[in-house]
Amino acid sequence: MKDLEQIIVTRHPALVTFLIEKGYTKKNAIHLSHANIEDIEGKHVFGILPLWLACHAAKLTEVQLRLPSEKRGVELSIKDIKFYANNPKTYTIKEVE
Repeated sequence: MKDLEQIIVTRHPALVTFLIEKGYTKKNAIHLSHANIEDIEGKHVFGILPLWLACHAAKLTEVQLRLPSEKRGVELSIKDIKFYANNPKTYTIKEVE
């Protein structure tokens, strides 16, 4: 199976740095703060997507962040990401007809 094109969907630049530093994504992975179907269709997406959109990706890898309430909705540093990140989990999501 050939490598899927990787795309990172997050509004946190520090998460992009984290994914690359840890070797989860390639350095040349595309980074978007928001995505649509055309952006992710058939690709390996790293980030959080609504299910209606995620089902268009070949795979979705999520890094869950165990954020306390005071860290929600604010820009996170790479130190924050490293501290609050769980190990990534990868999913395939399919729409049921």
